[in-house]
Amino acid sequence: QVLLLTLLMLTGNEPLTILPLTSEMEEAAIKAHYKVCDRLKLEKKQRRMCRRDPGVAETLMEAISMSALECQYQFRFERWNCTLEGRYRASLLKRGFKETAFLFAISSAGLTHAMAKACSAGRMERCTCDEAPDLENREAWQWGGCGDNLKYSNKFVKEFLGRKPNKDLRARVDFHNNLVGMKVIKAGVETTCKCHGVSGSCTVRTCWRQLSPFHEIGKQLKQKYETSLKVGSTTNEATGEGDISPPKKSIPGHSDQIPRTTDLVYIDDSPSFCMMSRYSPGTSGRKCYKDKNCDSICCGRGHNTQSRVVTRPCQCQVRWCCYVECKQCTQREEVYTCKD
Repeated sequence: QVLLLTLLMLTGNEPLTILPLTSEMEEAAIKAHYKVCDRLKLEKKQRRMCRRDPGVAETLMEAISMSALECQYQFRFERWNCTLEGRYRASLLKRGFKETAFLFAISSAGLTHAMAKACSAGRMERCTCDEAPDLENREAWQWGGCGDNLKYSNKFVKEFLGRKPNKDLRARVDFHNNLVGMKVIKAGVETTCKCHGVSGSCTVRTCWRQLSPFHEIGKQLKQKYETSLKVGSTTNEATGEGDISPPKKSIPGHSDQIPRTTDLVYIDDSPSFCMMSRYSPGTSGRKCYKDKNCDSICCGRGHNTQSRVVTRPCQCQVRWCCYVECKQCTQREEVYTCKD
């Protein structure tokens, strides 16, 4: 949970250090970099990994911001809208809800994505572009561009997250969901090529590998959240290690399907998130959309309707040179909020 707590505690707006030229400034930058790593409240091994490359702290903070924003976007129409402030976050992470499963997956995916991009952008000392040794038809492709280094990123994140736990069910579930996030990143890698040759002929192609946009990763993980599986624990007689399996007792409305390595899994049924609790502020006063989600997120309490007048730019035209000219249009709109 240390990685997830770290990824969800910071805003991503902390100041970043640009490596300086003078030795005095470089020493100051190293100290600043160490302070960032210490502020992340990492485990001993994770702090050591953060300190050994100045780019790691910056990448962690980028992953924090990216993961949190994507979570909030994917759940913007739901009762639980990825509220992560203070006590709500801490209480949520203590339980094995399907929402917690999504948080672990989006956090590991965010770190994997951010690290691969940081390598290709030259922000890391220990990695550069992906060299893609397994591309097909190498004789027809001249390697070029700068591919996202998923190989290094996967290796780093797996080491950062630690080994697979053997006995504790909750720890195994969290580890499993972390891997799901990483696998979604890997499945979304695409090869991008540009042709070179006389008159646009494709005698030589310059190719590199790129990750899918993170918004697409969030969309896929949200779909996995919708089909996530409730699990229990069994012991593998051959190895003596614990395995994730369907619950021992059949539960109405739950599948007895054996979870795949690409399924999100959880162990606790989620609360309704309708009323304020330790897990969320509830939906009282939440904005909703009349024909889309008011019935669902207002939990049968109904909604208030408020009419207001808004003025927005409209009928905009580009003028030479070089500005945009707009009229101001006034219209009345209705805002819907959930009743208490």
